[in-house]
Order: sequence, then structure tokens, then C-alpha cells
Amino acid sequence: MESNIEITNISLEGQLRVLNYISRDCYDKNGTRVQWTNPFIQLTTSLTINNTANKITAVGCDTNAFVYGFRHNNRFYRTGCNSWCETEGDLVNGSCSGLGCCQTSIPKEVWTANLTLRSYDNFTNVSDFSNCSYGFLAEESAFNFSPSSLSSLWNVDQLPMVVDWAVGDGTCEKAQNNSSSYACKSTNSKCYKPDNGYGYRCYCQEGYQGNPYLYDGCKDIDECLDPSLSKCEMKCENTQGGFRCVCPKGYQGDGKIDGRGCIRGQSLVLKLVAGVGLGSGFGLLFLLLTCYRLCKFQKKIRNKKRKQKFFKRNGGLLLQQQISTDEDILEKTRLFTSKELEKATDRFNESRILGKGGQGTVYKGMLSDGKIVAIKKSMLVDEKQVGQFINEVVMLSKIFHKNVVKLLGCCLETQVPLLVYEFISNGTLFDYIHDESDEFLFSWNRRLKIGVEVAEALAYLHSSTSIPIYHRDIKSSNILLDEKYVAKVADFGTSMSFAVDQTHQTTLVKGTFGYLDPEYFQSSQFTEKSDVYSFAVVLVELLTGQRPISFDRSGEQRSLATRFLLCMEGENLETILDPQVLEQGNREELIAVAKLAQMCLNLSGKKRPTMKEVAMELESVRMSQKLSTTCETKYQVVQLHKSKSILMSDDDYTWTSTSENPISSSDTLPLKIHTV
Repeated sequence: MESNIEITNISLEGQLRVLNYISRDCYDKNGTRVQWTNPFIQLTTSLTINNTANKITAVGCDTNAFVYGFRHNNRFYRTGCNSWCETEGDLVNGSCSGLGCCQTSIPKEVWTANLTLRSYDNFTNVSDFSNCSYGFLAEESAFNFSPSSLSSLWNVDQLPMVVDWAVGDGTCEKAQNNSSSYACKSTNSKCYKPDNGYGYRCYCQEGYQGNPYLYDGCKDIDECLDPSLSKCEMKCENTQGGFRCVCPKGYQGDGKIDGRGCIRGQSLVLKLVAGVGLGSGFGLLFLLLTCYRLCKFQKKIRNKKRKQKFFKRNGGLLLQQQISTDEDILEKTRLFTSKELEKATDRFNESRILGKGGQGTVYKGMLSDGKIVAIKKSMLVDEKQVGQFINEVVMLSKIFHKNVVKLLGCCLETQVPLLVYEFISNGTLFDYIHDESDEFLFSWNRRLKIGVEVAEALAYLHSSTSIPIYHRDIKSSNILLDEKYVAKVADFGTSMSFAVDQTHQTTLVKGTFGYLDPEYFQSSQFTEKSDVYSFAVVLVELLTGQRPISFDRSGEQRSLATRFLLCMEGENLETILDPQVLEQGNREELIAVAKLAQMCLNLSGKKRPTMKEVAMELESVRMSQKLSTTCETKYQVVQLHKSKSILMSDDDYTWTSTSENPISSSDTLPLKIHTV
């Protein structure tokens, strides 16, 4: 990467010092800006701005310093501070508490920084002693504030900044697989992971010193030349990577000052006693070692039997039966051992937990090859329910789609069954829709893209697999986002496969309130249109930014789907849409998506479109968004027929129905939407 930043020092310990430019913002007496500089810092992914040695500093009497940029993994950050003073007497030597000077820390793992200076009054309300703002990201020890800094900084262009460096952006294990690019060249060097978590560094092993990045760069240290290192009482002999203390002839001991040292030889009787004692000790040691090995062997046999018992109880025989009828499952699904997954999760440490749900707990783990995975530890221990777990394994082994989370394998020899998935780094769609912070702007374009991706995944499951697969628990918390915010449908614990000619299946009602198809709840007959209803609730979440169930409301107002349909009927869609969606979305796009959601929420499953039709319609809206922003789209009036109103009770979550007169086509009016 090309850069005009001057490097003044590089250390083998992983730091380098550079000269970073100072930002300036100056005004004349009339408040007119006469100079403004705004340097931008951008490093490579193997470089990180040190967050302990550096500080963000702003100097001036009418100054706001604002710093923003990206941390590793493209996480956005922003910070800053304000500095103010009215007279030169306000300033204090060495103090950056906000009077003439302010300081704040840089976040961890930052690799880009843009420092912008702003003035509230363009220095028109400040005395003549100051008319400039200065801002810089520099080593804290390189600057000491004084009143003269307001003028002396005019002559300073650069200040030192500390940057952490590493080699590449992978792990030690991954780097060692490619010997030609592996940076730890010396045979006596080792690799370690720096605190910032990116790349790796090298160091010389104990007993060696030098440059670990050069062939034969780590040289042996002769500890015998330095008594503080060897601490031998009489004689020291240097060895490769160490030393040993020796006693001269006629002396016994370890020769160390802090050990037994060197003592003169003992009498024959004492030697005989010592020999007998030593022999008895070895005999006892042999006996203990034999007992230990026998106990260890027995424990190994018990563990093996216990694993076989768990394998049978967790559905191993059922999975083998599935494999016998479909060999593709064996080829595409890896069987992990319990030892592998315990090591990957640090024995299922609580710090590795990614989330908990009704089906189990999900842990973050790293396999022996360095691959990051998500490991689902099921809560099922009842043998009557183990078919649900094996069902998820079989379902996911048949699914290969870019918007469906990939199953890597499973483990059945533990007390509770385990599933190993690809790791999806950016959390759930629910987290992004309902994130109330300002750190992430969830734009309408991204929402529409995610809606298209989820619809395409469900259309694939319904109509493109050899046997139709219905998810049965579509909700925003079961939709994951990867590092590029690509949607991945997850959690197939309650899914079902249907015969090609089978239209529905009668089951125990399972799902999540707020997303559950009312028709399915009443009839216990699950169809592909039940997934369509649940997807429509997710689509309404994307449009409104509201939760599917609001417990601070009462009656039918608790359900987001009901509130949305009432707004569509009352031609006041804009009252429920997310303000950000209203601001960014095209009027015709929003109406098209809202009407599509309205059709999918129809109380009669037969009147809902299929997921394939939904995916095609959403993709059409998205393509029209890309191709033209001036085309006028004609929409047909969508009529909402209220044949039945489904409500959820306040207390026990039971469902009731009330009859109403249907609305004729003459009573419905075109929907209206107002943009702000």
C-alpha cells in the first residue's frame, strides 16, 4: 500500500513508530476559515493503531475534534472530545481536561482514522490569543500541553504515533501450513498470536536471542558468561538453548547456588543406605505406576462403553438407518469426536456461548485446522424426542444453498447431541432490526436485499429440493448474517419433509408466537403456506422495525401482523413504517412490498402466494430499484377481506376467533403513503 507516512523505528516485539500529520482549522477575525487540513490514516489489515500508547488530542478554544473510521472486521467506530476557553488564564500547564486542550482514547483494533475539526463559532467569540484548532492522533508521551501550545503547534507538522504490526491476518497454525510464506524462519523461533487478534508474530525460544525472522537468526545465549543467568556454584557448561551446572571430581550435588550445590563425597555406609532407599523408592514408584496404568485402562473402557451408550441414545442407530437408505448423508456430514469438540470450545466454557434458545445452546469453537465453527449443544435428553435431532441432521445434509446455514457434522457420543455448523459472524437479523444504537445504519436497500435472500432460501426448500422441506419456525432470530450481511436461514430443529404429492401434515403445533400461522394453530395442519405467513411477519419487521409481539400493548394491538393489516386497511401505512425506511425507500417500492406482505398474511392459506412467487416479486422490486428510479409503477388495489380476526389472550397465549362481516370490494380504497 502506498503511503506518505514516515516510519522512524521498527521493533521485533511488534511495534513501529511513524510520524502522523496534524489537522488544522484556522479562522481570521471575521470568522472566515483561512486554513484547513484533514489527514486520513489508513493501514493494512496486519497493522493496528495502538490504543494504549496513543491518544486523540484536540487543542484550541473553540474546538470539536471528531474521529471516525473502521476497526478490524469492518466494524465502524466514532469518538472525539471538545475543548473551550475564553481567556488565556483558563489554561493550565500539563492539563488536557477540556480547557484549551482535551484528550480521549482510541478504541481497540482500529486501522483507519479520519480526524475532523469543527468550530462552533468560527473563533469569533474567542480572544485574540487563539484563532486555530489543532487535532492529532499521536503517542501520549510526545505532547505536553501548555498555554504556548496554541501558537507553537502552528510550526509543528507531525508527531510520533505507535502502530502495532503483525504478519498476515491468519493464525499460527494456518501460516505454518505454507512453509514458503511462513515468517518465523529461524529453527529456534516460535509463533504467537498478538493481543489484537490479527496475524502473528515470531520470537526466539528461551535460551536464544536475535531476529526470529531470519534464517539462523536466533543465536544461542552463553548463560555461563552471565552469573545472573547461570547461578552455578562452581562450574558452568553451556548447552544449546541452556546450560548445566557441574561439580568437580570428589563432589556431589546439582551444582546450583539455589539448589543442593556441590558437597564432598559421603562414606560407604551412607552410600549403601542411600542405595537401599533409592531402590525401595523405585520399587514403590513402579508399583504406583502399574496401578495408575490399570486404573487408566479401566477408565478408558468405561468411557468407551459410555460413549457407545450415548451414541445409541442420541439416535446413532436412527442416523445409521438413514445413511443406509441415503449414502449422500455420510459423504456430506462429518462425525466429530467428543474430544475434538471439547478442545474446540475449551470444554464448553461459558465465555464461548454465542446464544441460547429453546432447542439448545450454541458455542463458538475453533477446530484443530483453525476453522471457526458454531457448535449447537442440544437440550434434548428424552429418547422419545431424539428423532427431532436426527431430523435436523438429515434435513441439513440435503440442503446446499448460499442462504441456508451449512451443516458441517455432528457428534453423538456425548451426553447430549451436538451439531457443528459453519460460523456466521454477524449475529441475527433480529439484533439488527431492533438495535436501538446509532452505530449501525440498517438501510432500506440492505433490508430489501435480506428479504430477497430469505425468500429465495425458503423457495428453494419448498420447491427445489428432491423432497419439499418446510422450516416451521421462520423468525428474524433464526436468520443469521455473515460478514458481508448475506442472510443465512438457520435452526431446522422443527423442520419437516413432505412427499411431493402431500399438501399438508397434521402435527403438534410448534413455532413462535407472533410468527405462527393462525390457520395452522387452529387446524394443526402445517402447509407450505404456513412458512409464507411466518416470512411475511419477518418482512413486516423489516418494514416497520417493530417487534412481532408487543407486551406493552393490549388485545389485538399486541400482534405486529394485526397492527400492520389494520394500517393497510385504514390507508395509513406511513404511521407504522420505520422512519428510516420512509426516508430512504421509494414510494412505489414500499407499497409493493407492503402489499406483498399483506397478501402473505391472508388468514386463508390458499389465498397466500407461494414462496417462489414471493421471491420472484421481491426480486422484481429490487431489480426495478437498480434499473430505474424514474419509472412509475402501476399497482392494483389490494382488498383486505376480514372473514376472521385471530387474537392472542393476555394471560395464557390461547387463541380465539370472532366473526365479522366481510368487506366488499367497493368498501376498499387504494393505499396511501406519505414520504417525509
